[in-house]
Amino acid sequence: MGTGLTVVKCGGTAEVQTEAVCAGVADLVREGRQVVLVHGGSAMVTELAGRLGVPLGELVAPDGTVSRRTDPATLEVLTLALAGKAKPALLLELARLAVPAVGLTGLDAGLLRARRKTALRSVVDGRTVVVRDDRSGRISSVKTPLLHTLLADGMVPVLSPPALAEDGRPVNVNADRVAACVAAAMGAQRLVLLTGAPGVLADSSDPGSVHTEYRTHDGRDPAVGGGMTVKLTAAREALEAGVEDVRIADGRYPKTVADALDGRGGTRIVGAAAPAAARP
Repeated sequence: MGTGLTVVKCGGTAEVQTEAVCAGVADLVREGRQVVLVHGGSAMVTELAGRLGVPLGELVAPDGTVSRRTDPATLEVLTLALAGKAKPALLLELARLAVPAVGLTGLDAGLLRARRKTALRSVVDGRTVVVRDDRSGRISSVKTPLLHTLLADGMVPVLSPPALAEDGRPVNVNADRVAACVAAAMGAQRLVLLTGAPGVLADSSDPGSVHTEYRTHDGRDPAVGGGMTVKLTAAREALEAGVEDVRIADGRYPKTVADALDGRGGTRIVGAAAPAAARP
C-alpha cells in the first residue's frame, strides 16, 4: 500500500469505540502514512443536551433523510460536546498511543466554510413545511494550508464541526460530508468512514449481510436507511471529487481501518455505473 493521505471519519454513535478508532489511526501513522481524523459526536450531544435540559429535534426531508434540527441552543450544545468532550477523548487516546495530534474545529483559522441552509423542507405530520431559522449548512470550502502544515510537522489534525458561515456565525455541518470535502480538498488517496455497523448491509437486521462492494446511486436507495444514507452521499461526493478509495467500515475494532484498506472488512464504495454508449 502507498503512503498517500488517508482521511478517517470517526462516527459519533455510542457503538463506535474511541480506543478502536485511535488504534487504527496509530497503525497508519506507524506505517508512515499521513492521516486527518474527522469526528462527530451525536451520542455525546444527546447526553449533554439531556443533562442541560435542551430539547433536541430532527428534520425529516421529503426523501426520508433525517438530520439534526439545529436551533441556537442545540448548536451551543453541539459545539460544547464536540470541542469539549469528544475531541479531548480522541486527543488523550492518541497521546496515550504516542501519536502527536492537534484538535481543531471548522472555526479555527476559518478551516471549514459553509453556506447556511436558509430554507429547509421538512415533513411534519405528513405535511411538508419550510424551516427558515435552522443553523445548519453545507461545506463550501476547506482551507487546506494549515492542515498541510500540521501534516508536514508529523501531526494528526483532529477536526470537527461547526463551520463558519457567510455571515460570520457558526453553523452545524454533517461530519461525514466534512470528511468527504476534506479528503477532496486535500487530494487524499483514501477515505474511511467508520460507523457502528460492519459496513453497508443488504439487510439492516442481519449484521452478516455486508456488501463487500456497493455501487452508489444517484438517488436514495430504498434498501438503505438511517445514518447510512448520508454516509453513502458523502462517499459518492468523495469519489466524484477524485478520491481513489472510499470505504465504510466497522468502528468497533482496533484493526478495522487496516482491514478495510486491505479489503478484509467493511464495504468498498464505487461510483455509479457509466451509461452504456449509444448504438450507432
